[in-house]
Amino acid sequence: MQTTWAYISNYFVYSAMGVFTLSFFAHAYETAWAVKAPATTASTKGNLLTKTLDYKRTEKAARIATAMMILGFLLLFAGVISRGISAQHVPWGNMYEFSITGALAFTGAYLAALRKNDLRWLGLFISLAVLLTLGTAITLLYRNSAPLVPALKSTWLVIHVTAAIISGGVFLLANVIAATYLYLEYSERTGGRKVWAKRLPDLETLDQLSYRLVAFVFPLWTFAVIAGAIWAESAWGRYWGWDPKETWAFITWVAYAAYLHARVTIGWKGRRAAWLCLFAGSTFLFNYVYVNVWGTGKHTYSGL
Repeated sequence: MQTTWAYISNYFVYSAMGVFTLSFFAHAYETAWAVKAPATTASTKGNLLTKTLDYKRTEKAARIATAMMILGFLLLFAGVISRGISAQHVPWGNMYEFSITGALAFTGAYLAALRKNDLRWLGLFISLAVLLTLGTAITLLYRNSAPLVPALKSTWLVIHVTAAIISGGVFLLANVIAATYLYLEYSERTGGRKVWAKRLPDLETLDQLSYRLVAFVFPLWTFAVIAGAIWAESAWGRYWGWDPKETWAFITWVAYAAYLHARVTIGWKGRRAAWLCLFAGSTFLFNYVYVNVWGTGKHTYSGL
């Protein structure tokens, strides 16, 4: 029965990848075919040929792309649940399981933010990032379902890791938006946006959205760090031991706290704030990738 559920989980993950691929191509089609033929416009120097965008022409493709993103999220959610049933524990015992759950959280953060913000322009990048994550998971990180190591057999696994994964998904979404800000800010300083980028929001909107996402999820990350310390005391008899993963989790907390502090108290906005946001996100990714795979210490659960 466990083997059957493992195969079911794999099929769901593969199906999700197929659907995310369709979403990626639909988003690409939406952007590419929205560019209309050059139109003549008047200017003081004569007639100029300029390209314009008309997303009404590709509205159907955009709706299909979003629908595929939602379907991919549901299939991946089913894959994560099936993996948990196969392993008979929450599916967070190795890097493969962390990766598929992380991709699920990243997609979920995007879809949740999409309900109140016009973020459909991010769909192309989100679908590509999720595909790269899942592709790496199934080709390099895959491990068969296995029992948890003794230190992970705790209710705190659910509490701590759930908070950390949700926080990570929202942090990464904020980082993508901050990176978009930096690209557009550079474009506007060096000659103006490309045609396809004119659809994207203005710089102030991107700056505020990135800040709101970080401010929204930072308390949850704080809780995740505290919950991890409580779990460490239960498992190893000490709250904090400066294990590499603990250290980098704390560095991430300090970096995002510095980002919020800089914005609230000294008024950092724009380029400086975006770079600081990216730095904080890089510490999270370093912890997730490097420390999990090559690090040493008590948190070596990658299964690799």
